[in-house]
Amino acid sequence: MLNEWLRHIDFAYPEFLSLFAWLPFLVWWYVKKTNKQSGTVRVSSIHSFTGTSIKTKLRHLSFALRLLGLSCLILALARPQKRNDEQLTGGEGIDIVLCMDVSGSMLSRDFQPNRLEVAKEMAASFIRNRPVDRIGLVIFSGESYTMCPITSDKNTLLTQVASLRSGLLQDGTLIGEGLATAVDRLTDSKAKSKVVVLLTDGKEETTEDRIIDPLMALEIAKTRNVKVYTIGMAQEGYVPVVEKTKAGIKTKEVKFLDEDLLRKIAIETGGEYFRARDKKGLQEIYDRIDKMEKVKIEQSAFKRTEEKFLPFVLAALAFLFLEILLKFTVFRKFP
Repeated sequence: MLNEWLRHIDFAYPEFLSLFAWLPFLVWWYVKKTNKQSGTVRVSSIHSFTGTSIKTKLRHLSFALRLLGLSCLILALARPQKRNDEQLTGGEGIDIVLCMDVSGSMLSRDFQPNRLEVAKEMAASFIRNRPVDRIGLVIFSGESYTMCPITSDKNTLLTQVASLRSGLLQDGTLIGEGLATAVDRLTDSKAKSKVVVLLTDGKEETTEDRIIDPLMALEIAKTRNVKVYTIGMAQEGYVPVVEKTKAGIKTKEVKFLDEDLLRKIAIETGGEYFRARDKKGLQEIYDRIDKMEKVKIEQSAFKRTEEKFLPFVLAALAFLFLEILLKFTVFRKFP
C-alpha cells in the first residue's frame, strides 16, 4: 500500500528530506542525556525495586512523540504532491471498414494455425495502431453481415474481431456483397478519407440469391469515393482441398484467388492490391496500408498535482501537542 502511494508521489522540495539524517543524532543525544540523569545505588538485593509504574514504562513516550512530530514536519517541508498525468489523443482521422472473408476455405493451413486466425491477429494489430480513426467490421462468405458499425470504441471492435470464426454465415464467397455492405457502412461518413480493406482467399462464387456482383459493388464504391485496398490471402499456385462426394472423399487442387478482380477493384478506386503468401507478408501489407493512409494526430499532455503536505502538518502538530500535554500532566515534575 505504501509502495503504491509512493509511486504517485513527487516532492517539490526533496532537499528537505536530508533533515532525516539528524534524527539518529537526536536519538544518540537523548540516550546519553538519559543515562547521565539516572542515579545508581549499591544494594544487596533488588527485590524491592522490581515493581514498575506506568509512568516509568512510558518515560520515553514523550521523546518518541517528538521524533514522530519532527518526521512529519520534515515530510511536510518537502511538500509531497500526488501526480495525475493525462494525455489526450485527438486529430483528424480516417473512417475505415475492414471487410473480411470468413468462408470455409479460410481454415486452410497454408498459414499457421490457419488463414482466419492469422487474419484476425493482423487485423487486431492494425486496429491498435490507428488510435484516432473510426473503424468498422464487415464479414462475408455466402452472404455479408456487419459485425461492428464504424466506431471509435476500439475495445468493442477488438472483441468482435476475436470472436470471428468460420460458419457464422452461409458458406460461399460473395466478394461483391461483402464490398457493397462495407461501402454502405461509409455512406453517412463525414471523414475526408473513406477506406475499405477487403481481405479474401477466394474468388466470386455466383449463387441464385446473389444481389450484387463485384463489378456493381465496384461502381458503388467509385460513386461514393471509397478507396479500396484488396488483399489476396493464399500461397502461390494450387492448394489441395479435401471434398466429400458420393464416391467418397477426394482431394483436388484448387486455385482460390481471382487476382485480376481484386486488382481491378483496388486500382479503379484509387487503392492497391496486395498478395499475402505468409503471416509475415500479411503483417507487412497492413503496415504498408497503415503508412499510406496517414492521419493527423494531436497529443496534449496535462500534468496535474494535488498537494499532500497538509496531513503531515496536522500530524506533526498533533504529536507535538500530545507531547506537551503529557509533559504537563502525566510526566509533570514537581519542584
